[in-house]
Amino acid sequence: QVELVESGGDSVQAGGSLRLSCAASRIVYSSYCMGWFRQAPGKERETIATVNRDGRTTYADPVKGRFTISKDNAKNRLYLQMASLKPEDTAMYYCAAVDGRPDCSRASYDYWGQGTQVTVSS
Repeated sequence: QVELVESGGDSVQAGGSLRLSCAASRIVYSSYCMGWFRQAPGKERETIATVNRDGRTTYADPVKGRFTISKDNAKNRLYLQMASLKPEDTAMYYCAAVDGRPDCSRASYDYWGQGTQVTVSS
């Protein structure tokens, strides 16, 4: 069983920064699609950023230029560096993984973490 555990969520003021981390139990990051997703109360879950096995990244328009996804294959960790946070970034953030898909931004992810809460106040 693959386990993903997110950490790093917090309450911050608008304009602040946070770094989320996702640790995997046994995923081989080098071969997997990895992604960050978020869901705000009353809203559908949205894809924030993905990274494929070659390191190619994709970002949703609302976070482009502010968020950066990265991975450390040696440590089996995925990161999301968030800057210039806005109140509309408030949500539960999840990391997820799926083995080898051609388009990580459109893939259906198999493994999910429990989420970490990010709250941005104005």
